[in-house]
Amino acid sequence: MSAFGQIVGRDVRLALRQGGGSYWALIFFVLTVTMFPLSVGPDMQLLGRIAPGILWVAAVLAAMLSLDRLFQADYEDGTLELLTLAPLSLELTVLAKCLAHWITTGLPLAILSPLLGILLNLDASAYPVLVLSLLLGTPVLSMIGGIGAALTVGIRRGGVLLSLLVLPLYVPTLVFGVLAIQGHIDATGARPHLFLLSAVLLAATALSPWASAAALRLNIE
Repeated sequence: MSAFGQIVGRDVRLALRQGGGSYWALIFFVLTVTMFPLSVGPDMQLLGRIAPGILWVAAVLAAMLSLDRLFQADYEDGTLELLTLAPLSLELTVLAKCLAHWITTGLPLAILSPLLGILLNLDASAYPVLVLSLLLGTPVLSMIGGIGAALTVGIRRGGVLLSLLVLPLYVPTLVFGVLAIQGHIDATGARPHLFLLSAVLLAATALSPWASAAALRLNIE
């Protein structure tokens, strides 16, 4: 656990020091959401209806911005090869790096989302469900994105290919996240969709580190 925590702390410090992934993700999230009221116009009821979808789509796209650097820097400078030889298993190393990506990207998006919900006229009672759905869903985005990042780590400028690989896999998380918020607003219930999000999170936590580690071993060899 000490080695696991050290990898998480190292990646968080590097992300905050370099600033590229986490800061640009937040800026992109804010700008994308801000453009919708400007394009839709002053119809606040329409904005309120489409707000869950806008927030979740913007969060998905923002989380993807830094995925291509999840393993790339370590691959280029040889650190990744050392990590494969470390006592900590590569699967746990992958999980630690995905956790660090979520801390610097997904968690800030979830915290910031209620402020942008105000801009979109989202029902104030839905803010807790919005935050909870993002807290459950954004780790899935990081872990599924880790699979794509591991598959494309040896490809220069593989960001487009990475997006094509992971976007279809993001659809269930996106749908359940939006339906949870909409279900609360429509009084049909958010709990079933939150449970489904939790199930997706558990499945991603159990399976994605193994898939990512296998892809990394293939690229290193």
